[in-house]
Amino acid sequence: MSRQTFAWGRSSYKLRQQDGWLEVFCLIGLLIAALILFTINLGNLSLRDWDEGTVAQVAKEIWQAPHDSLKWLFPTFWGEPYFNKPPLIHDLIALTYHIGGVNEWTARFSGAFLTACSVPLLYLLGREVFPSRFPSFCAALIYLTLLPVVRHGRLAMLDGAVLCFEILMIGCALRSRRDLRWSIGIGLGFSLLCLTKGMMGGLIGFLVLVFLAWDTPRLLTSAYFWFGWLLGSVPALAWYLAQWTHYEKEFIDALFDQQINRVGETLDHHRHPVWYYLLEIVKYSFPWLLFAVAGLQLAWQDRHYSWAKLVLVWSGLYFGVVSLMATKLPWYILPIYPALALAGGAILSDLRDWPKERSYPRFWRVLFTIVAIAASVIFLCLLFNQTFGLIPSPHFSLTLLAASLAMTLGVSARLMKQKSIQFIVVLFWGLYVSLLLFVNSPYWVWELGEAYPVKPVATMIKKQSLPTDQTIYTLFDYERPSLNFYSDRRIIPRSAEELQEYWRNNSKPYLLVPQTVLSDWSLEKVQVIGKAEPDWVLITKA
Repeated sequence: MSRQTFAWGRSSYKLRQQDGWLEVFCLIGLLIAALILFTINLGNLSLRDWDEGTVAQVAKEIWQAPHDSLKWLFPTFWGEPYFNKPPLIHDLIALTYHIGGVNEWTARFSGAFLTACSVPLLYLLGREVFPSRFPSFCAALIYLTLLPVVRHGRLAMLDGAVLCFEILMIGCALRSRRDLRWSIGIGLGFSLLCLTKGMMGGLIGFLVLVFLAWDTPRLLTSAYFWFGWLLGSVPALAWYLAQWTHYEKEFIDALFDQQINRVGETLDHHRHPVWYYLLEIVKYSFPWLLFAVAGLQLAWQDRHYSWAKLVLVWSGLYFGVVSLMATKLPWYILPIYPALALAGGAILSDLRDWPKERSYPRFWRVLFTIVAIAASVIFLCLLFNQTFGLIPSPHFSLTLLAASLAMTLGVSARLMKQKSIQFIVVLFWGLYVSLLLFVNSPYWVWELGEAYPVKPVATMIKKQSLPTDQTIYTLFDYERPSLNFYSDRRIIPRSAEELQEYWRNNSKPYLLVPQTVLSDWSLEKVQVIGKAEPDWVLITKA
């Protein structure tokens, strides 16, 4: 290209010297707002089962291991080699354990911090494809106030880091179109993704190549581009080589079982229809989904522009791949949200240029009004119940949240009817405040209500000072990684029949069971050595 056509960095649209402070203000403001939202009250709720409990336990074993054990490179899970995911985030969590001890806040901080950093990174990415600052800033704010991003970004999981590294990799790919040195950044982003979630690096890398083949095909014929990518990929290649050298066939078999097979086979009964992720997006992306859909329509109309090509490839290709995968989990769809935020930012910028006589879509106003009325009814019901105490009242933060949503959507609908562009400011600020109320409530990890609280039970078990190799069996449908993490031991679930047989055939069994089942089992010589709320008891033979 004979001239540069991008708004960020050294281009024909160089930022004027006097506007430099505004660019810095945008980046710092976005980062501070994101850090507040993603890190406040991280430790106010217990770790949830499955990913959080597992990630925190792997990190704890890395933290507990001697420095010369190389567990940071070859992690374990309850003493066995851990092949499910690469250990980058587990290592970062172990580092925070060294600094702040083992607790919920330190377990979640690394992922939350990386997710917060992804907000200004998305702004910088937008500056590469949009000709002005406004759509980039709007896209970053949409991304910041998306419920799935906030919720999963705060958990001790890998997905917040995936979002950060994904945006970093795609941003470097955009920058490399005019400076091939940034192709090293593509490789580094690829390495970070591969060291976080394995095959995710390959999927995002394929997405980048498809976009460049459409937008800047000359780049794919450059040896410097491929060399930079390869050079940045060295850390990931070195780690996979180390695993293969250390474990040999065991690592290859685990790689297929834990990652590659998820594409064509259903693992752990997580099979859902092909439209599963469409429903997930519809359920949790309101109200930004309305603008994202309009933005996708605008992208199709303007598909000769780079921003439109990126949004279409990013959202369409990623959505198609994960929808066709056999194994489906709610957080697999998270990497599509930055693309939807870019689409939403584009349409909000377009709205600003609409003539004053042109009305905003009536469907938007109607839907905003309906949801605002529903939130108002919920608020009044909660307030009435808390005033008169008719039934057990939920936390007061839920009442404030309903009031905040009702005001935000109601005022936004009113401003839309008046054709006022100020509805954008009201919507951003109202949703940000609503999410602050949400993450300060006891409901932001709502999966904790699916089973009994683990911390009281774990505390009761630890008080017994049982040997670390003592097996404890429990009456439950599945193993709970969070209970194991807090108990510092594995507690293995078994059926009622298996537990009764084990009791009869062992001289000193240890069972964790609900107190209500003891009379039904008619066990002999029962000694209750611990009790925990709500009705769990730890028993052995007298």
